Amino acid sequence: MKHFDVLVIGGGHAGAEAAHAAARYGARTALVTMKRSDLGVMSCNPAIGGLGKGHLVREIDALDGVMGRAADAAGIQFRLLNRRKGPAVQGPRAQSDRKLYRLAMAALTEAQHGLDILEGEVVDFLTDGHAISGVVLADGSEIQAKSVVLTTGTFLRGMIFIGDDTRQAGRMGDDASCKLADRLADMSLPLGRLKTGTPPRLDGRTIDWAALEQQDGDEDPTFFSFLTDKVQARQVPCGVTHTNEATHEIIRENLSRSAMYGGHIDGVGPRYCPSIEDKIVRFADKASHQIFLEPEGLDDHTVYPNGISTSLPIDVQRDYVKSIAGLENTKILQPGYAIEYDFVDPRCLTSELALPEAPGLYLAGQINGTTGYEEAAAQGLVAGLNAAARALGKPSVGFERSDSYIGVMIDDLTTKGVSEPYRMFTSRAEFRLALRADNADQRLTQIGIDLGIASEERCRAFQSKMDLLNDARGKLEQTAYTPKQIRAAGVNVKEDGNRRTPFQLLAFPDVEIADLYALQSDLADIDLASAKQASNDALYANYISRQAADIERLQKDEALKIPLEFSYDDIDGLSSELREKLKRVRPGSIGQAGRVEGMTPAALTLLVMLVRKADRKIA
Repeated sequence: MKHFDVLVIGGGHAGAEAAHAAARYGARTALVTMKRSDLGVMSCNPAIGGLGKGHLVREIDALDGVMGRAADAAGIQFRLLNRRKGPAVQGPRAQSDRKLYRLAMAALTEAQHGLDILEGEVVDFLTDGHAISGVVLADGSEIQAKSVVLTTGTFLRGMIFIGDDTRQAGRMGDDASCKLADRLADMSLPLGRLKTGTPPRLDGRTIDWAALEQQDGDEDPTFFSFLTDKVQARQVPCGVTHTNEATHEIIRENLSRSAMYGGHIDGVGPRYCPSIEDKIVRFADKASHQIFLEPEGLDDHTVYPNGISTSLPIDVQRDYVKSIAGLENTKILQPGYAIEYDFVDPRCLTSELALPEAPGLYLAGQINGTTGYEEAAAQGLVAGLNAAARALGKPSVGFERSDSYIGVMIDDLTTKGVSEPYRMFTSRAEFRLALRADNADQRLTQIGIDLGIASEERCRAFQSKMDLLNDARGKLEQTAYTPKQIRAAGVNVKEDGNRRTPFQLLAFPDVEIADLYALQSDLADIDLASAKQASNDALYANYISRQAADIERLQKDEALKIPLEFSYDDIDGLSSELREKLKRVRPGSIGQAGRVEGMTPAALTLLVMLVRKADRKIA
């Protein structure tokens, strides 16, 4: 019998990150996957990052995780989303070459010291009383471990739907995990069903690219890893097209043949990534919907049409695809489908993603009700570190809402649960002005160094960056100048009689560090990266302190009672969806309202103000 400190089940994004984290923390670790070749497979869209999601990847990288490095190695188009807005809501995103990503993840995993990769299907757990002490494979062999991390993705009783065609599968071409699902059901865990979907894959050689709008990547790419300094793969554009009224009519006429609308699927789907059927029904007034045609690889003709996921029959998929501009002669290589699967209510987990009823068992990824590679990997990091901590007798590792998006997500999952697949957004974070993608290493890398999970390369790079940044901040904050001096240097800011340092001047949106060279000549010695980082820090310095005070006040307001007759209908600042949830739940206090699924800090602040106003009127 084999013995390990930590055993990770599943080789997807959660499993890979969990295995690496456990091994970096010093645990002898094994990753069990059905097929070694599937390690790091991108099951759905060929992309990493985005708004909120990109923040998570940067935080994973700051703690020396692997997703960011693999994404950079496989990136064939890099774009910083919300580039015209402030750094707090900008999110890095990369179009990925599926094969390059898989190869990069496999290489990183095979090179990780203390980590073994095993092939096999886990069908049962070994137990010591209530504690989990290992697993049993389908061939009857047993593997003992002090801690087990379960990352099953969409495989637990997975069912694929294409119109009336239904089949058991974890994803197209791979068997579902039913025996393990039965074992979890026997443990009386709170299980539910969720669904997600994917679009048909197209043959890029049959697309009329010349008729389509082209979207290029950024000329100055923003990478995920703080260790990456150059593009590693050839860059390519994406195409852009749109559905039209003919497309919508084809779909409307065949809604009854959709697995989702035909009553075949019970699970709840991701509201923020609706199927094309959902879009046509929910947004009936829209004449068209945008579609991004994303290449799946540099030597792969497959194209992922982002925006038309479906569970319609294959013949209907062919018809509606051919109705779209540029796709009139396009061949479908693989039909789109919906997939339904089991998940565990994450409210039964601790903030370490441990299952108290089964000591030694940790859950990460879509099994906890999330959607997306990035959310899965971030959970894998947390579960892997804490599984290793338990096995080795080390302190557990926690993340707070105030220090990371990882902390925001874990708190959301374990306190609020999910009513639909959970997706990360910047609006979920109260401290989002401080929790920026650009400063993830400043927030978290020292934690990784203190835990001993950061490589020597990471430590050296971080220390070098911080030395340069601290030197830059020293120059920027050493002298406060009078309004007269500032004006004489040609710096155009509003005069209010206050002295200001160059750092404070950078808080003004139209002031760049080059504008301050005439004011203080040694600022020209600051390197470009440090100048950009210091400028971002300066931009939010005042807001961050105010935001922290707002959150402190909000926490004090948690006990504020909400009258039973309080009306939510006339609150303009609430989304109609949140308004309906509040009317249904009827929370009795601000604290309870704050735990309503979908509640944001801004909405809760507005609610506090209006409840207090209503109290004053009654008084």
